[in-house]
Amino acid sequence: MVDFSQARRTMVDSQLRTFDVNDIPLLDAMGIVPRERFVLPGREELAYIDQNVLVSDGAEPRFMLTPMVVARLIQALEVEPGEKVLDVACGRGYSSAVFAELGAKVTALESDEALAQTARQCLEGAGFGAVDVRVGPLDKGSPQEGGYKAILINGAVDERPEGLLHQLADLGRLVCVKGRGRSARAMIYIRSGDAFSERSLFDAAAPSLPAFEAKPGFVF
Repeated sequence: MVDFSQARRTMVDSQLRTFDVNDIPLLDAMGIVPRERFVLPGREELAYIDQNVLVSDGAEPRFMLTPMVVARLIQALEVEPGEKVLDVACGRGYSSAVFAELGAKVTALESDEALAQTARQCLEGAGFGAVDVRVGPLDKGSPQEGGYKAILINGAVDERPEGLLHQLADLGRLVCVKGRGRSARAMIYIRSGDAFSERSLFDAAAPSLPAFEAKPGFVF
């Protein structure tokens, strides 16, 4: 039987610290949150592998990003306790739980009510029932909350996610993986007034999210 406490320690030491994750509160949070509680039943032993893990095999599959990628993305957001965070394509809620452990006020978003309900159950069972899980189109975000200091998109986008950028507070940050294949890069966007800067963070790959796929252009 897997010792999940040891698996978390190994993940932190072998996958995160060796991949430039050096934020102590984040390392502590990922060493506490039970990643195995957020995978499909019977697949708990896959929770700590260095791969994206399928967490919903419905009409629109959803994956929990590899530990090193989600850690680097969250680290880039520099989340402080009490800040409002939007976790897009939260799956079963793992990244939302990490944000909550960091002390953030978390709104999690999923496009499917059944998966959102599963996320609520997983979060509640792991002690993170305060996370607000909502349902709606991923690319539309949750504007009724708005003013987010940090937004994470758990997957790859083809283009700059304009609809979500405008839900950031001033100096708020959004991170995601942009592109596919070898051209994919982790990106950070920062709002300053009505302008948005962008910067490449590191090479990364993530499953593409259909809501953020580029629309086909007109062909003449």
